[in-house]
Amino acid sequence: MSDRIVILGGGTGGTLAANRLRRHYGETAEIVVVDRDDRHLYQPGLLFVPFGMTTPERIVRPRGKQLHDGINFRIAEVDRVTTAENTVYLSDGTALEYDVLVIASGASLLPGETEGLTGAGWGEKTHTFYTLAGATALAEALERFDGGRLVVNMVDMPIKCPVAPLEFSFLADWYFQRRGIRDRVEITYVTSMDGAFTKAVCNRVLSGMLDGKRVNVVTEFNTGEVDGVGGRLISYDEREIPFDLLVAIPLHGGAEYIGRSPGLGDDLNFVETDIHTLQAKAAPNVFAIGDATNLPSSKAGSVTHFEGETLVANIAHLLNGETLEGTYDGHANCFIESGFHKALLIDFSYELEPVPGRYPEPHVGPLPLLKESRLNHLGKLAFEPLYWHVLLPGHDMPGIGAQMSTRGKQLEAIGQGDRQ
Repeated sequence: MSDRIVILGGGTGGTLAANRLRRHYGETAEIVVVDRDDRHLYQPGLLFVPFGMTTPERIVRPRGKQLHDGINFRIAEVDRVTTAENTVYLSDGTALEYDVLVIASGASLLPGETEGLTGAGWGEKTHTFYTLAGATALAEALERFDGGRLVVNMVDMPIKCPVAPLEFSFLADWYFQRRGIRDRVEITYVTSMDGAFTKAVCNRVLSGMLDGKRVNVVTEFNTGEVDGVGGRLISYDEREIPFDLLVAIPLHGGAEYIGRSPGLGDDLNFVETDIHTLQAKAAPNVFAIGDATNLPSSKAGSVTHFEGETLVANIAHLLNGETLEGTYDGHANCFIESGFHKALLIDFSYELEPVPGRYPEPHVGPLPLLKESRLNHLGKLAFEPLYWHVLLPGHDMPGIGAQMSTRGKQLEAIGQGDRQ
């Protein structure tokens, strides 16, 4: 009898994991993917929708068609997981038993955690681009906006793609310059963190760029309330920031069913996961990948891709009765769109912060690290076809390894006071 591997979530992590496992096992394992709908969203495209750089139709495709033949795709809501019984209970009462479970249910927005955010003014003066509907409505709001105070507020971590709020600020500067009204728009970036980015070298670069683009930065602002009618952000320490148009990035959490599954998640319903093996702490035959985990790495597509190699190898080790390998090192890379057909590229891991250099190889690497270039912008655009045709099918990226490499990186840029 073949092993049954059940994957909860048909997004980036669930799809690439299923496809990698299908290639590894062929027909010798039963692979089941469960998701609530058949709409696979290319999430990096959400950033471009408000600025007319892509369309909603272009970035959504059927989930089932992204899965290799032989994978069983089921559309259903998950009610809970009982690891003691090796069983997933679906909302229709179906019990789905597994030998190995992979949780790839991503992260969800929790706007209700911020008082007033979804109250009066939501969809009018207050918006988000982190959902397809929100990004589409924001595109219309930006078209109508002819001047005033635009505030971009990252409410709190964790969020998907932590650099996206910065990218939005950069693109807003470009957008309003193209419209000829930049001098009538005051852009303010408001964050709960103590800087534009969490790592020192990158923070200096990005903070300098924000300053150069005349984007005001307010740090350590913990949003407690949004007054959508009066146009005010109010912090827990009662500071206020006025706005005419608010772009909010709400707090994120894991899937609700994780909270109904004993021992599986943390307080925000992210799966408690070993940072190197991707094995869930709740049970040895449960793994997690991508945004669903509580790992101290970025919730980004590149992270999920790099995790895939470790995940599949360790599922094989588990089923063979072998010791798991702690090979995932927190590797992440990300293009940061900066407007004017330019972008930066950062590459980092648990241990090494983003630094300048060349990628993926020293001297000959075509992409500069931590530096604006048109090549990086083209790289970000090229990632979309790579996503559909390389990453999701479970292939390796040519010339890019899952483990972090220091080749081409100027490690001397990390000052003594910046070292972790």
